[in-house]
Amino acid sequence: MKIVFMGTPDFAVPTLEALYQSRHEVAAVVTQPDKPKGRGKAMAMPPVKEKALEYGIPVYQPVRVRKDEAFFEELTKIQPDVIVVIAFGQILPERILNLPKYGCINIHASLLPKYRGAAPIQWAVINGDEVSGVTTMQMDVGLDTGDILDTVEVRLDPKETGGSLFDRLSLAGGKLILSTLEKAEAGILHPVKQDEAEATHVTMLDKSMGQIDWSMDAAVIERLIRGLNPWPSAYTKFEGKTLKIWSADVEEDAAGRPSPETFGQVVRVGKDAFSVQTGKGLLTIRELQLEGKKRMDTAAFLRGYPVETGVKLG
Repeated sequence: MKIVFMGTPDFAVPTLEALYQSRHEVAAVVTQPDKPKGRGKAMAMPPVKEKALEYGIPVYQPVRVRKDEAFFEELTKIQPDVIVVIAFGQILPERILNLPKYGCINIHASLLPKYRGAAPIQWAVINGDEVSGVTTMQMDVGLDTGDILDTVEVRLDPKETGGSLFDRLSLAGGKLILSTLEKAEAGILHPVKQDEAEATHVTMLDKSMGQIDWSMDAAVIERLIRGLNPWPSAYTKFEGKTLKIWSADVEEDAAGRPSPETFGQVVRVGKDAFSVQTGKGLLTIRELQLEGKKRMDTAAFLRGYPVETGVKLG
């Protein structure tokens, strides 16, 4: 097949690699415009553009695909058999959706119709799902509402983070699209309409989500820590400074139901960790990062910052 690939972040790169290394032809790559990055605000290319240039594939960066007539003309000249879309970052108009022979196929990092929208990977961890996965979907004018073409399941590890699941689903998407394209060419795809009654929508992540509410159950906080690792990260306050929590374990509270006054209180300090009272259970902190300092295990932190029982976080 002749393919036009649309994607932007590093999550999309393994799929571009898989398509490039296959028997298919990636005729063009479409990605978001370069953006200023870092303290110096130097212009930086999207990861997909970097990979496309490495492969020598023509790159297009329309600011708005909906309104860019010159881009649409170029797309028409290419005459792609299919447009593969993964984390592109713009909504495609109907005239682009209908342009290729096999339409536009989206790779979505959840088992649709669950987790439509942004950040499905992180929410799977935060919500304590045992299974996530990737879906290939025939795109329509809605947001993640098209017919399901194919899926692959990925079982979450007990200590899965948003970052580790991101990597696993990214690789799974590259493999799944090749299978989907094979079935499309063979005429054996069986699109399945999504059950709207089972559809769930998730919001984008922002830094405020990471503020730990110590009245929540320890298990809920621990999942939040993993889901927001590496970004935007879960955090609390320690002696007036932001303290990011990178890793923690859940323990039962032998003292029974705690009083609200103790939420966020350090109740036990050991050599390698310290435990904090939550609304239900204790959260034992294993890895953290104090504002202005490097990420470190709690044992190293305690050598520089003695933590005493009774101290309150938050």
